[in-house]
Amino acid sequence: MITGELKNKIDSLWDIFAAGGLVNPRDVIEQITYLMFIHDLDDTDNLRAKEAAMLGLPYQSIFADEEQVGDRTIDGQQLKWSVFHDFPAGKMYSVMQEWVFPFIKNLHGDKNSAYSKYMDDAIFKLPTPLLLSKVVDALDEIYRLMNESQAVDVRGDTYEYLLSKIAQSGLNGQFRTPRHIIRMMVELMDPKADDVICDPACGTSGFLVSAGEYLKEHRKEEIFFNRQKKDHYMNHMFFGYDMDRTMLRIGAMNMMTHGIDNPFIEYRDSLSDQNPDKEKYSLILANPPFKGSLDADTVSADLLKVCKTKKTELLFLALFLRMLRIGGRCACIVPDGVLFGSSKAHQSIRKELIENHQLRAVISMPSGVFKPYAGVSTAVLVFTKTGAGGTDKVWFYDMKADGFSLDDKRTEVKENDIPDIIARFHNLDAETDRKRTEHADPLGPLKDALRAGDSLIIFPEGTRRPQPLPSEFKSGIWRLMREFPEVELIPVYIENLHRAMPKGVYIPVPTICSVHFGAPLEHSPDDPKEVFLTRARQAVIDLAQQQ
Repeated sequence: MITGELKNKIDSLWDIFAAGGLVNPRDVIEQITYLMFIHDLDDTDNLRAKEAAMLGLPYQSIFADEEQVGDRTIDGQQLKWSVFHDFPAGKMYSVMQEWVFPFIKNLHGDKNSAYSKYMDDAIFKLPTPLLLSKVVDALDEIYRLMNESQAVDVRGDTYEYLLSKIAQSGLNGQFRTPRHIIRMMVELMDPKADDVICDPACGTSGFLVSAGEYLKEHRKEEIFFNRQKKDHYMNHMFFGYDMDRTMLRIGAMNMMTHGIDNPFIEYRDSLSDQNPDKEKYSLILANPPFKGSLDADTVSADLLKVCKTKKTELLFLALFLRMLRIGGRCACIVPDGVLFGSSKAHQSIRKELIENHQLRAVISMPSGVFKPYAGVSTAVLVFTKTGAGGTDKVWFYDMKADGFSLDDKRTEVKENDIPDIIARFHNLDAETDRKRTEHADPLGPLKDALRAGDSLIIFPEGTRRPQPLPSEFKSGIWRLMREFPEVELIPVYIENLHRAMPKGVYIPVPTICSVHFGAPLEHSPDDPKEVFLTRARQAVIDLAQQQ
């Protein structure tokens, strides 16, 4: 979660736009997105240059020595945020308007790409140099706070907080899906390197971005060390459709910022005859709009044959079944009415899922999950298209907590069923004999070992990385500390481990590793999570810096 200070800075950024005469929330978020994209281009380019240098590979910066913008040739370095943000207001405005913005509009060479299509009619709307200067300064301060934060995925949380300010959220049944719910659904589906992934109501492409990040974390070597699979990942894996061009523009930039060069993001009414897709995708992740009803004349006749209704939530389920290949999987969010509605249409779609395909899981979520902008009760449906049935058993889970309070504030809390949901879903064979009220504890084996008096070696960052210093610590060690305050915590730094056991390697690379032990870490069960995790990580970093 983002801090109060960061929220205040974002709130003040909106005040700056209002004072400058830009008050439409959709225009504001669009302009902020452009500027964040420009800032991130600079950061991403620097990061890729460092990675290439570390691997001894050549790298061509997107900010070449000379860039062609229209009929002019300019110094590419002046297009970098880190350079032009120090310019006087007047010069910064002219550089942004005449050089930087045309540059990002034409950044992708393929004129048929998603990025090019939706940037083609993008407009730079900041009216004055003074407003631009104030906004750039405010964004610099926001990025500084994000960089100082120890919170996991603070960048994503910040962007979600920005998106939550779109006042029109929910007018058409559309609202932001919380990032941790998206991540849960992605982890449940466990995307593969050869999947073709679609979100037919993609909005800002949150599901597609999260699926891409998951693949980078779990299948990096499989994808990026194989030319064919990398090409599939960059150009043929991700498909998203929406009817809001502003959201499509934001979504295309969001995907490109996350390293996916050419997703297929298209303006399309997914429920109409405009959408011809049949048996095309192996994985669908979606939170489709489910407020109100449609004109039946605008809906594809194929869908009405499965489920004759005007309710969008039922029509989208029929659509998912049509778009999936045989064997394709889907995780989607539906209102509770889909589970319990008694109309003929509700019954027919449930019958279709259960009798003709494989309904695998129903995860009921508390109504506060979508607050502050919606209080609707929802569930996650997980199913596989078979065309031949296969629903022998359906796994139900009643989620009581998602790690955040269920009021409008949505502050972080200790109670969180999501790790339990993921752990149990990936071991459904063990669920048959489990009591309905019994929850699995992912830390259970570690707790059993500590109760038995055993010592544990823990890597609290949760994953390996190519850098010598550990990334942010996960919360598991904090939870263990709170339950076992008497157990000593010894910080350890293993020098050269990132070379001896790089990510994806199962057999150590022959090299010398030195192990350095620190003094026991002082701790208390009352330590706030972020404070404790920061102090524990710093103890390891201090050991590294002493060498």
